Parts: sequence; C-alpha cells; structure tokens
Amino acid sequence: MNTINRAGLASIPLLAALVGCAEVRTATHAVASSVERVAADVFHPATPAPSAAPAPADLTDYKTQVARHVAARNPDHIYTGTLPAQLPAVVVLEITVAANGRVQDVNVQRSRNPDAATIAMASVQRSAPLPPPQQLATPAGSLTFSETFLFADDARFQLRSLAEEQAHE
Repeated sequence: MNTINRAGLASIPLLAALVGCAEVRTATHAVASSVERVAADVFHPATPAPSAAPAPADLTDYKTQVARHVAARNPDHIYTGTLPAQLPAVVVLEITVAANGRVQDVNVQRSRNPDAATIAMASVQRSAPLPPPQQLATPAGSLTFSETFLFADDARFQLRSLAEEQAHE
C-alpha cells in the first residue's frame, strides 16, 4: 500500500510541473503573439480603409472624395493656402480604380517634372485603397479618371478637385 501512495505522491509534483509548463507555454505564446502583432504594425502598418462616404452623385463628386482621401493620407505633401501664380510643376495622372477601391493602374498623362510625377504617383499609391466608385464603375468593374496635382514647391501640392484659387501675378 505504501508503494501505491509513494507512486501517487510522486505523480503530484510531476503533474504540477506539467501544468506549470502549460501555463508558461501559454504565457510565452501570448507574449510572442503580442510581439508579432506590434512588429507587424511597425514594419507593415495596416492600410486604413477609406472612410464610408456616401455614394458619389457623379464623377466630379467622386473625384472630390478621392482628392480628400489622398490629401488626408499625405499631409506632409499638401500645400495649404493660395497657390503661387507660377507653379513649378503640374502633373496630370490617369488613375484606374477597381469597384472595391483598389488602385489598378496609375499613369502620368502630363508632366515636365519627373520628381513631381514620382511624388504624385507615390501619393496615390500610399492612399490605396481609394473610396469605391460604386455605381460609377463600368460593367467590367473599374473607373478611369484624371486628377491634376498642382505643385506649389518641390514637394507640396494641391489637388485640382480641391484647389483653392490661384494667386494672380
């Protein structure tokens, strides 16, 4: 009978150790998961979804929604105030957006300044996804439109759809 009790008593520390290991493993897993989430946010920040805007009434309304969206996601590149009379660069982009707001294509239609064109294209890509064009999309499920970037200096612009009045010479 003593043998059975000793075996039973020997099992208790072993059982406690195994339960402790499970708790340590669970805690370690939770910490690892938290670290992985933080690292993912730092190295691959989640792209904010476009705000739920009402369905655009027409193309002009949609371009205004997109311009606000791009401006909100590129605050360091937005020029506020009255644009100078002489703009150092004007870039016209042709943007194709899928029905779900995914940017399918961005092409430069007009630009004499390659650096400004690069900034404009990068601003659109950083803003993806764009607001969905909803009923403005073609039956194939996309919308292509142009937006003009009016550069006030080397890196800051206003979008034509939101631009304030330009200064006169």
